[in-house]
Amino acid sequence: MSERMPVLFVSHGAPTLPFDDVPARRFLIELARKVPRPKAILCVSAHWEAPVPSLTAAPQLGTIHDFSGFPKALYELSYDAPGAPDVAQRAAELLRAAGYDPRLDTERGRDHGVWVPTMLAWPAGEIPLIQMSLLRGKSTREHIALGEAIAPLRDEGVLILGSGGSVHNLRQVSWDGGRTPRWASEFQDWLDKSLAANDLAALANYRSLDVAAMAQPTEDHLMPLYVALGASHKDGGATKLHGSFTLGSLGMASYGWGM
Repeated sequence: MSERMPVLFVSHGAPTLPFDDVPARRFLIELARKVPRPKAILCVSAHWEAPVPSLTAAPQLGTIHDFSGFPKALYELSYDAPGAPDVAQRAAELLRAAGYDPRLDTERGRDHGVWVPTMLAWPAGEIPLIQMSLLRGKSTREHIALGEAIAPLRDEGVLILGSGGSVHNLRQVSWDGGRTPRWASEFQDWLDKSLAANDLAALANYRSLDVAAMAQPTEDHLMPLYVALGASHKDGGATKLHGSFTLGSLGMASYGWGM
């Protein structure tokens, strides 16, 4: 029996994070030392949504540079951790048992929501790594249920990793830095407290907050957190592993469950 794996949510920030000398980068570089060594990693990124749960299922996966306008060096980065078709098949079995119709994708590579944090945390690329999609247009509760379906992977040595952003409004970032605005810090404080309290009802209804529309104008960067929450909430509240802001208002918080 493998050691039961924790569940993580990390904020991956701008694609330039591998080069940026900021606290969140330094945290990710140390992250692997804080968790048991997994047999494989299943990552849910903000940057892949599909009508049904979809899983990368090829033995080798390419590096997707899904952004534009950044320095040339960023497009030269690649992350060559192997895929894990057996883990993808096992995840698909669990999803079918929960009533889903999952899709195994042998063509798609990994987007930057996956390779940016894993490149920093596991730079040798030795841990097999697959990606699972979000559910396009689905609710917080439906993403919690998605996480619950794959939670048994934790007892099989698989680390479930959500990758998004705790506060994510690209129209409000300050590329020159600057002070964190009240709406961003208020949402971050609420998220910290609600996750620590394991308040599923409040978390599922986060759009009712006055500051939610500013903190998360679209929901894609928060939905990986709800998948992580679904896979872990029976462990109790989350432990905040890191908290900082970059570019003024971009929340870089990270959390762990079962640590």
